[in-house]
Amino acid sequence: MLAKRIIPCLDVRDGRTVKGVNFINLRDAGDAVELASLYAHSGADELTFLDITATIENRGTFTALVRRIADVIDIPFTVGGGIRTIADVGALLGAGADKISINSEAVRNPAMIGLLAQEFGSQCVVCAIDVRSNAAFDCARGPGWEVYVHGGRTPTGKEALAWAMEAQDRGAGEILLTSMDHDGVKGGFSVELTRRFSDQLSIPIIASGGAGTMEHFAEVFTAGGADAALAASIFHFREIDIPELKIFLQKRGIAIRLSQ
Repeated sequence: MLAKRIIPCLDVRDGRTVKGVNFINLRDAGDAVELASLYAHSGADELTFLDITATIENRGTFTALVRRIADVIDIPFTVGGGIRTIADVGALLGAGADKISINSEAVRNPAMIGLLAQEFGSQCVVCAIDVRSNAAFDCARGPGWEVYVHGGRTPTGKEALAWAMEAQDRGAGEILLTSMDHDGVKGGFSVELTRRFSDQLSIPIIASGGAGTMEHFAEVFTAGGADAALAASIFHFREIDIPELKIFLQKRGIAIRLSQ
């Protein structure tokens, strides 16, 4: 059984880590480089860095900041925000990223997923999907969700699972699945959403949005079938300690890499 992964997420604006609730009301959470170093040394399995306003401000991700973060960590590092071209991805990988996360541009130009997979390999391409519940997409299996882009600001009219399956077919190696309804609320991940995706897709699902307790991680790994769980504020504000979380999960019988 593959070990489940714990992934702290650095949502970055103007070089600072920020965190909000339901994608709004952002507050400062600290220096991105310092937090990245802390997580790498405390046993995080991977790190995700998202420049959350890059797309709506029509600029590229801060390559220099990516390089500074890569210099202080020794764990896999995913970067997203403002990626539009193969050259953008090449620059980020050259700066030290191991994987890239593509969201708004993938929806605008789905062929980009395949181009990136062909150029850099599917293992390098994470398709980030931000969703909000929408009764218009309900089906016999249960509630439905709509895809949002531009940092959660713009609804697309796309049904979330269908879009995830298309992304997989086009070559995405992982799905970073964020429930906007649960984001920052700390009431638990959307287990039903995550399970629906994990049942239908063959590529790894990274659950995001809603972590508040150690039990929430156990739930999304077991009932939700997630391959990895991503969280931000509970780590940034020291509400949950990563080594203690891993010991908790191991005691629950969940395959996990313990911190050294």
